[in-house]
Amino acid sequence: MQHRIIISGGGTGGHIYPALSIAGALKKIEPDIEILFVGAEGKMEMEKVPAAGYRIIGLPVAGLQRRLTAANLSVPFKVLKSVCKAGRIIKEFRPDAVVGVGGYASAPMLWRAEAKGIPTLIQEQNSYAGLTNKIVGKKARRICVAYSGMERFFPADRILMTGNPIRDNMHPCTDEERRAGQEMFSLNPSLPTVLIVGGSGGCGTFNSVMSTACRKNGGKFPYQIIWQSGKGYASSVSKLFGTLEGSVEKDGLRICGNVRNCDFISRMDLAFAAADIVVSRAGAGTISELCAVGKATIFVPSPNVTEDHQTHNAMALVDQDAASLVCDDRAATDLLPAIEELLADRQRIAELERNILRLARPDAAAVIAGEVLALIR
Repeated sequence: MQHRIIISGGGTGGHIYPALSIAGALKKIEPDIEILFVGAEGKMEMEKVPAAGYRIIGLPVAGLQRRLTAANLSVPFKVLKSVCKAGRIIKEFRPDAVVGVGGYASAPMLWRAEAKGIPTLIQEQNSYAGLTNKIVGKKARRICVAYSGMERFFPADRILMTGNPIRDNMHPCTDEERRAGQEMFSLNPSLPTVLIVGGSGGCGTFNSVMSTACRKNGGKFPYQIIWQSGKGYASSVSKLFGTLEGSVEKDGLRICGNVRNCDFISRMDLAFAAADIVVSRAGAGTISELCAVGKATIFVPSPNVTEDHQTHNAMALVDQDAASLVCDDRAATDLLPAIEELLADRQRIAELERNILRLARPDAAAVIAGEVLALIR
């Protein structure tokens, strides 16, 4: 019997990549399984999911803005319209189960599925549950989590510790992969390399620190930097490099001194392979990938998230001596010195690599896929 699964959610890479990993794991177990993604119109899943070879339908759903805005007035109507469309999708596709990965696009699908008695499973990436998952988790048959203590948000008897699904190419790098990464970013193999990455949308704090430093030293660091600045910052960063002496563009990279900048890194596996240490926000999906690749990391948690959950995510590693942390409001003064201090201590880097690798759960997607199929059976 060919099973049919809907995977719903998105909005950020932290939701989309786990969803694609779960889909891939389902395909490995049942190659003929039919998978339909449901996301939010205009969000990045509408581009990323088809690029991965899956069909996706968009809902007109939107989330409330934190500030008072006229756009919030239309949210209830968009939610109602999305719930009606979700009902039509279920009627036409006839799923055996529905998986929610977080983000407001998943709520209408899970509401309709639960109302019709279709088994539902949600995957919560963070240490502090998102609003959508807290709502739909009340009736979900299974809640897959990556952190302990999640019974604060969900019924304890339905929680399963699985870890977060990650992309298949995330693992400790080989020498060949490291060389490929160095070649991709035009790096000097004799110099240490730092990867600074602020998520799919970029990070204003990292971009500010790097822009200030580059204006001051013209990109002349005693180490190499791969800096992903985000598509939303493309214009301002491009203008910055236009003012730097000796700046050139090559193969999609902006290069000045020892800095290699790009808006988005498509081969994150090679970026990790090329890096000696990583500076990153503390999104749950990113943390899971860093555990899998075993990289010494300095986390700078975003303060612009619900209940400061990125700090909770990062501290779960810091408390096990598996990462370092610099507070966002101290990054302007403390981040570059922290990078230099860590690069100078090879023993400390090796210690962090060992400790973070112990926390990896590379089979998370397979475990979750198995749970989805178990719900059907």
